[in-house]
Amino acid sequence: MEKQIRITVLIIVLFFPMACSNSSEDQSEILITQVESQILVFSKTEGFRHGSIEAGQEAVRRLGMENNIQVHITEDASSFSEEVLSGMDAVVFLNTTGTILDENQKAAFKNYIRNGGGYVGVHSATDTEYEWPWYNRLVGAYFKNHPRVQSAVLEIVDPNHASTSMLPELWEREDEWYNFRDMNEDVQVLIKIDTDSFEGSEHPGSHPMAWYHEYDGGRAFYTALGHTEESYIEELFLRHLLGGIEYAMGK
Repeated sequence: MEKQIRITVLIIVLFFPMACSNSSEDQSEILITQVESQILVFSKTEGFRHGSIEAGQEAVRRLGMENNIQVHITEDASSFSEEVLSGMDAVVFLNTTGTILDENQKAAFKNYIRNGGGYVGVHSATDTEYEWPWYNRLVGAYFKNHPRVQSAVLEIVDPNHASTSMLPELWEREDEWYNFRDMNEDVQVLIKIDTDSFEGSEHPGSHPMAWYHEYDGGRAFYTALGHTEESYIEELFLRHLLGGIEYAMGK
């Protein structure tokens, strides 16, 4: 009984402000999700800012509500502290750009990954932290350039991963298709794009679009999809993203 009382008090202290702003039904969902998983969604930009960021934040929030994941959304880099990150099952860089962390925040994030943490990069997460080689290896590549937004055919390389098991073998959709530089050759490619199905590829014959790997003690997943606002109401893309989050969380 004494242990149960401590847990109840902890939940009320940490999450009472959020509960006050929701209905009683929402409060119940929030209290339940606390005993499941927590992720931090980070969307700070110091370069180009995607107009789809808010739609992406809301989509991940909904995915959390539907899958017992407490989602914390921020653009405040001070969240990258040992105290905050230690409570997260994964950290999602959702369309971040530019140099967004200071040296102390980088150190806290690196320690988080080294202690078994999970990382998810979405689209312009590769357009982030160009002067940090450790991050380059974590995310798996840096953004180089892109052609116009257009339809293309994606080829599922590994259909057994949590992020691809629901996808058709050939998946046609519209997005902004990145070209990359400084690729980490140790990543496990999940999805490639058919370079004959669109204009502008600089990786003829082998153009990766999503991958995962274990890195420096933690887990990392990246998808280049997610430029358009429409992506965040697209069922297959959202299931793909959720699978990547679940992998990063260690499920």
